[in-house]
Amino acid sequence: MVFVWSRLTNGDPLFTLSQVALNDTIMVFAFAPLVAFLLGISSITVPWATLITSVALYIVIPVFIAQIWRKTLLAKGQAAFDVTMSKIGPWSITALLATLVLLFAFQGEAILNQPLIIALLAVPILIQVFFNSALAYWLNRTLGEKHNVACPSALIGASNFFELAVAAAISLFGFHSGAALATVVGVLIEVPVMLLVVRIVNQSKGWYEGRSV
Repeated sequence: MVFVWSRLTNGDPLFTLSQVALNDTIMVFAFAPLVAFLLGISSITVPWATLITSVALYIVIPVFIAQIWRKTLLAKGQAAFDVTMSKIGPWSITALLATLVLLFAFQGEAILNQPLIIALLAVPILIQVFFNSALAYWLNRTLGEKHNVACPSALIGASNFFELAVAAAISLFGFHSGAALATVVGVLIEVPVMLLVVRIVNQSKGWYEGRSV
């Protein structure tokens, strides 16, 4: 999803790639311990094997396959790589939308029947996204970074691993569980809010670069 946000802001693709790689590396090692710790606070015991399997299925294996595919394409030349990337671009957005539709189809009734719960889940997510993105954007401007670096930096700083959280919640507790509902609400809130952040950083380019807007 971060790559989608970055493309919408004309962000530096190499910077975006490096940040996503760093995030994924951290999550490979930190996701399972963090989930075990947070669930442990709530006295919920989760098998470590399940957490490690979730990380392997939803982070390690996709990254491994992507790297093999990338090397295969680059072996055919940069032109072949660029053509393939341009072709799969629309598919990535389609896959994202299809995933959201399926998730909301399973949790639609719960979302409609529990508006207060949804609001309580949404408020901290909204605060986190707006605060982190604004802070990262302002710090990049203060440090003199280019706008095409500041945009993905702000978006990456504000984004969450809801995709992995959804997958882990469904694997552990099922599609209709409260845990799955919480993660789906995260996606429900994050997507439109991140699109709003994309709009803000795009429209504030003049201010960022010291020009009148």
